Amino acid sequence: MSLPIPQDMRRRFLRENLRRNEERDEAFCRIIRSVPKGKVSTYGKVAAAAGYPLYHRAVAKLLRSELSQVLPWQRIVGAGGEIKLRGEAAREQRMRLEMEGIRFTGKRIDMDRYEHELRSWETL
Repeated sequence: MSLPIPQDMRRRFLRENLRRNEERDEAFCRIIRSVPKGKVSTYGKVAAAAGYPLYHRAVAKLLRSELSQVLPWQRIVGAGGEIKLRGEAAREQRMRLEMEGIRFTGKRIDMDRYEHELRSWETL
């Protein structure tokens, strides 16, 4: 039987580990690049497929960095298929996804139809 981790310790651990880590970031990049045109994935599933479950915020941070210019950043959305960016960035992401053939229902993407099944072993 494992002991539960206190919430404050969990938060501190995650916050400390959001700092830049080249090996982790390269794993995220490999997974993000594996999402094909016309498909999407979520921050959490990218993190888990890269071997870093619970690091969805690190994926988001990576996509806000200069590396996003060479990644298909628009294909990564929030859980439930919603764009998490705001303002002009959200409009650009939606436009890019629509240009790839992805259709929205209101503010959400039909994840059953458009979610790419990530297979981390295919990106090694």
